[in-house]
Amino acid sequence: MPSLRSVRDLASALALSLLVAGTLFAPASAQARDPRFGYAAMQAKDDDYVLEADVHFTLNDRLEDAVQRGVALYFVFEVEVSRDRWYWFDEEIGRRIRTYRLSYHPLTRSYRLTLGSLHQNFDTLEEALQPVRRVRGWNIIPRDRLKAGNSYDVSLRFQLDTSQLPKPFQVTALGSSDWTLETDWLQWTFLATAPAVP
Repeated sequence: MPSLRSVRDLASALALSLLVAGTLFAPASAQARDPRFGYAAMQAKDDDYVLEADVHFTLNDRLEDAVQRGVALYFVFEVEVSRDRWYWFDEEIGRRIRTYRLSYHPLTRSYRLTLGSLHQNFDTLEEALQPVRRVRGWNIIPRDRLKAGNSYDVSLRFQLDTSQLPKPFQVTALGSSDWTLETDWLQWTFLATAPAVP
């Protein structure tokens, strides 16, 4: 007959195994909530360098519910272009911010995505999030600001800006993981090219 101590050891080992299994095999929906970049690049286009980026994210139940109840969400992309200097701090060449405002209109049962003075209506939340997830042709910096043949560093991040929520929601969002939606800074280096000769 097994001793009481061996039964306790067996129970502890079983509990630890279940905890590890639960962590490794957590539902994909729980693991997929942290946003991440799937693609990002600076491209020369006409007289500018433009940014292209794909960010993968989903809204959790709390954020979806907030939108349905009329709370507008603000998604922000921030990009910085700099040049490394061995003798001093990096030189900041340019910085741009792009903010999307997502809202829901119960009368028309449609979602509105606003970027600056432009807006577009969508029938579903998933459709409304697609332009946010896929940025194309965003003018970042004029080509004549960069010297052809030099390397430049790009830093890019994406986040839900809780500072633009209504005040009661800002208080709720403080320290709450339900209201945290942000990537780490993504950094890479690109080589400036000379404009094509017409």
